[in-house]
Amino acid sequence: MNKIKAFIDQRGLGSFLILAALILVVFPLAMDIFRLNLVGKYLTYGFVAIGLVMCWGYGGVLSLGQGVFFGLGGYAMAMFLKLEASDPISTKIQSTPGIPDFMDWNQLTALPLWWAPFKYLPFALIAVLLVPTLLAFVISFAMFKRRVGGVYFAIITQAVALILSVLIIGQQGYTGGVNGITDLKTLLGWDIRTNSAKYILYFANAALLLGCIYLCLWVQKSKLGTLLLAMRDKEDRVRFSGYDVSMFKVFAFCLAAMLSAIGGAMFTLQVGFMSPSFVGIVPSIEMVIFAAVGGRMSLIGAVYGALLVNFGKTYFSESFPDLWLFLMASLFIGVVMAFPNGLAGVYTSHVKPWLARRKATQIRSQALAVPPADSAPQTEEAEIPGLIRAT
Repeated sequence: MNKIKAFIDQRGLGSFLILAALILVVFPLAMDIFRLNLVGKYLTYGFVAIGLVMCWGYGGVLSLGQGVFFGLGGYAMAMFLKLEASDPISTKIQSTPGIPDFMDWNQLTALPLWWAPFKYLPFALIAVLLVPTLLAFVISFAMFKRRVGGVYFAIITQAVALILSVLIIGQQGYTGGVNGITDLKTLLGWDIRTNSAKYILYFANAALLLGCIYLCLWVQKSKLGTLLLAMRDKEDRVRFSGYDVSMFKVFAFCLAAMLSAIGGAMFTLQVGFMSPSFVGIVPSIEMVIFAAVGGRMSLIGAVYGALLVNFGKTYFSESFPDLWLFLMASLFIGVVMAFPNGLAGVYTSHVKPWLARRKATQIRSQALAVPPADSAPQTEEAEIPGLIRAT
C-alpha cells in the first residue's frame, strides 16, 4: 500500500485519480441518462481545454481559433455518420437517392468526390486526426518560422475561425450550411440514440479524455515539457542554446489541434449533429475561457473549468432565461478577478497548504502521544523497591 501511495505521490496522480473517480463512478451513479449525456457533452470540451493548457499554458501560444479544429474533427465524423444514414433505401423519396438530404435540397445529383472516402470509418478516423493537425501545421509553420507570435498570432487564428465558419455556411450544398449536418442515427449499424448507447459513448468519451490527460502529463514531465516552459518564459535563451523554438511552438499548436479534433468527433457522437455554430469566433473564445477558469497551467483544472462553465450555462439558461448571459459574464469576470490562476490556483495557494498543515499537525500529535521507548524499563525498576518493602 505504501508503495502504491509513493508511486501516486511521485507521479502526481492524486488529482488525476480523483477526476477519474468523479467522471467514471460518481456522475454515472448520481445522474439520470439525460444529465449524464449533458456531462458527456461537457467532457468533449475538456479535450479542447487540455489542448489549450499545452499550447497556451506550457507553450505560451494563445490560440483564439480552437473551434476550427473542434469543428473539423466533428465534421469528419459527421460526414461518415451522414453517409451511413443516407443509404438508397432510407433516401428513396429524394430526387437523387443515396446522397445526404441537404445535397438533394440544393439540387446536387451526385455525391462529391471528396465526400466518397468518408463512407469508410477508418478513413474518417484518420481524417479526424490528420486534417486538423495538417491545417494547424501549415498555419503555425508559416507564422512561427517568421517569428509571428503573441497577439498577432491570436488574431490570425481568430481570422481563420471566421473564414472557415463563413465557408461552411456559404457552401450549403456540400456542408449543410448554417444548419450543419444533422439527423445522425447509427454507427456501423449501431443506433447511437438509445440509452444504452449513450452510456457506452459516455464511458468511451471519459476513458479517451483520461488517456489524453495522461499523455499530456507524460509530455509535461519529459524534457520536452521542460523546454516548452523554458520557451514560454525565456524564448531567446532557448534559441541561443541551439534549439529551434519555432518547431516547439508548432508541436504545441498541432498537439492542441489534434486534441480539439478528438473532442469534436466525440461531440458529434454524443450529440448527434455538427454545425458551424461550434466553429466560429465566439465558441473559440469560450473554449479559451474554459482553460482560464480552470487554470491554464493545470490539465485537471482545465477539465473542471469546462465542466463548471458549461454547467453554469445550462443551469442559468434553464433557471434564468432572461438573465443567463449576464450571469455567465459575471461568473467569468468574478472567477478571473478573484482567482487569477483559475480553480487550480485556488487549490495550490489555499487548499494544498491547508492540507499540508493539517498533516503536519497530525504527525506532531501522534509523536506526542507515543511514550518514550526507555520509559517502560524505568517504571519497572521504580516499582521493584516498592514490592520489596511490601514484602
